[in-house]
Amino acid sequence: MNKVEQARALLKAKKLQKELKNEIITTEQGDGAVKVEMTAEQKLKKVHIDASSVDLDDIGQLERWIEEAIKDAIQKSQVIAAEKMKPMMGLISQLGL
Repeated sequence: MNKVEQARALLKAKKLQKELKNEIITTEQGDGAVKVEMTAEQKLKKVHIDASSVDLDDIGQLERWIEEAIKDAIQKSQVIAAEKMKPMMGLISQLGL
């Protein structure tokens, strides 16, 4: 791969990274009691808890909802990243990465 092709591949990779950074995934658990926002590059943006939907006598349930919402957001971000990376895989292998 020549230098021009390498530069193009790196520019495409940077563009992809920016797209993943700007794509926000929202998941919820407990009928909306817990909402999580995460970027497609797996950066946690926000956790929102609807206090009126939470039983303070069952904090364990709230913890499970938070865990499940985060796990779901991570899984969705992985799917999005994999789909966006498919066209890049050939270029990445040519760069020796």
